[in-house]
Amino acid sequence: MFPKPVACLTPNTFEYERLPLVKPTGFREYDARWLFGSELNLMGVQALGLGLATLIHEMGVRPRLATGHDYRSYSASIKQALICGLMAGGVEVVDIGLALSPMAYFAQFALDCPAVAMVTASHNDNGWTGVKMGAQRPVTFGPDEMARLRDIVLEGRFAPRAGGGYRFVEDFGKTYLDDLASRTKLTRKIKVVAACGNGTAGAFAPALLERLGCEVIPLDVAPDYDFPRYNPNPEDLEMLHAMADRVREAKADVGLGFDGDGDRCGVVDNRGEEIFADKIGVMLARDLSKLHPGATFVVDVKSTGLFASDPVLRAQGVTAEYWKTGHSYIKRRVSDLNALAGFEKSGHFFFNAPVGRGYDDGLLTAVHVLEMLDRNPAMSLAELYADLPKTWGSPTMSPHCADEVKYGVVERVVARFQAMQERGEKIIGQHICSLVTVNGVRVTLEDGTWGLVRASSNKPELVVVVESPASKENLHAMFEAVDAILRENPEVGAYNQTI
Repeated sequence: MFPKPVACLTPNTFEYERLPLVKPTGFREYDARWLFGSELNLMGVQALGLGLATLIHEMGVRPRLATGHDYRSYSASIKQALICGLMAGGVEVVDIGLALSPMAYFAQFALDCPAVAMVTASHNDNGWTGVKMGAQRPVTFGPDEMARLRDIVLEGRFAPRAGGGYRFVEDFGKTYLDDLASRTKLTRKIKVVAACGNGTAGAFAPALLERLGCEVIPLDVAPDYDFPRYNPNPEDLEMLHAMADRVREAKADVGLGFDGDGDRCGVVDNRGEEIFADKIGVMLARDLSKLHPGATFVVDVKSTGLFASDPVLRAQGVTAEYWKTGHSYIKRRVSDLNALAGFEKSGHFFFNAPVGRGYDDGLLTAVHVLEMLDRNPAMSLAELYADLPKTWGSPTMSPHCADEVKYGVVERVVARFQAMQERGEKIIGQHICSLVTVNGVRVTLEDGTWGLVRASSNKPELVVVVESPASKENLHAMFEAVDAILRENPEVGAYNQTI
């Protein structure tokens, strides 16, 4: 029987080579993430694979799984250890080699694999590793599946089985790019800065853009898992600023930046101004709903209120639902509602049939941005952005709040706003029009000004966002009102930043 994992081991000891190390905190709400070496060893990865195989059988899923790995100094070895565990648990493993996360999701369809396990640390520093998993295409594991997997692994409830197998698929990247390139035919040459942050996307994104007929200006596409310039994270201002500088230098039409595992895409316009993902989502929703009137979109609760108030979207009969933050949650909700697309402020975009397969793919997001530009030849990206109604928004602010108490604090804040609404109390001189409580509380006032308070999924923090379509003054007033209610809870600490 495979040994039960332990939570702590000292490297360079005999015990480290004899026992699986799996730190419990590596199991997150919708994926797994560890520092390799100090929190997870190769035997621990085998335990994870055996535990995942056990869960797949427990779920009644046909045990055939697609796997791939990102570009790190150790990712291939971690994948091999994971494969050993999966095969010991009776799973037939289909290995696509070096890959982006969406390439592994695509393999579930193209190679008839009900399950997936992609070895990636996304945009995290070198030293981190992780696995994104699923067993019900196109969705990935959420909190229930991750909790069950954690219990199986940490308690050593493994169920070894015969029947495991292995197959390597050569040059699957070409199959993936063929599929993306077949989806569109651009009618004009668009000049694109392709920023890859020295991550895995450098092996695939520039090649796709060239096949689409774009003039490609590569930026940091050479592989370097030490990420010498910045982490490949299109929310990171360092990456966005590097993209903006290159767009202005090259006089490009657009800058597209891809994160470490290629499931997110960041955008800079032709003037070198970054457009945050929720506003890009509104622009894409406008474009897609012209082709698909009456479409439904799912957006996370941190996103702009324009999805509900934009006059163009309303005229095109769009329905927008605000849902829980987290790529697993949005992906599943898009599937459940058969929505046309889902947009998350972090840059995870989910395009469903007929414009996608429902999973998050940064390269497909890039394709849709380019198609939007192609369909609007008289307007630059900056002009399309300027055509949106003006709003004043905050960054994502994160006051400290301990993991042990943060959910209780949020419950009290939710109850406080509900009581205010019931009593007809006003905030900044306005009544509360709506409360969305699927993930913390999103409070919207009469003029569309809103504020959000939720618990962070993976840090000892709360998440606070405010936006106003009326004025900068209302933005600041709403923040002060929300913060005053937060300060009724002494457990809430200082912000990482404020407006």
